[in-house]
Amino acid sequence: MTKRARVIACPYVVDMDSFTVSFPGGVVVETTYKAHTVRTDQPMDAGGTDTAMAPFDLFFASIAACMGFYALRFCQQRSLSTEGLRLTLVPMREEDSKRVSLVRVELELPDGFPEKYRSAIERAVDHCAVKKHILEPPRFELAIVDVGVHEPA
Repeated sequence: MTKRARVIACPYVVDMDSFTVSFPGGVVVETTYKAHTVRTDQPMDAGGTDTAMAPFDLFFASIAACMGFYALRFCQQRSLSTEGLRLTLVPMREEDSKRVSLVRVELELPDGFPEKYRSAIERAVDHCAVKKHILEPPRFELAIVDVGVHEPA
């Protein structure tokens, strides 16, 4: 059974299912949402076993998958070939701070892709919900909850 998150009373908040995090061993972290579980690990030089993407890598994978989905659906809805359709996301780090300051996205279109759709597919990919949430980030609220202590309903 999925536990529902308690949401601050705001007129614009829609209650979503909760993400549940577990720690099966080492530095592996598993996050479950609905019936799906994503496993993360750390590289060996960070104490992990490198059996899965690190959470920060998964963050960029989420952006790439979202943008890729919009490109794919654009082509499918117009019965355009997706053979050769490819999206590459390259995070660019600042040399001194190691902070990612640029995310370069390259969309490789299939051979024979109609010129009339080039700007339209660019706009479609730009609708990625993950990217939109980065550009207009949500507020974060951390609540420390003691085991066995429950707030009154």
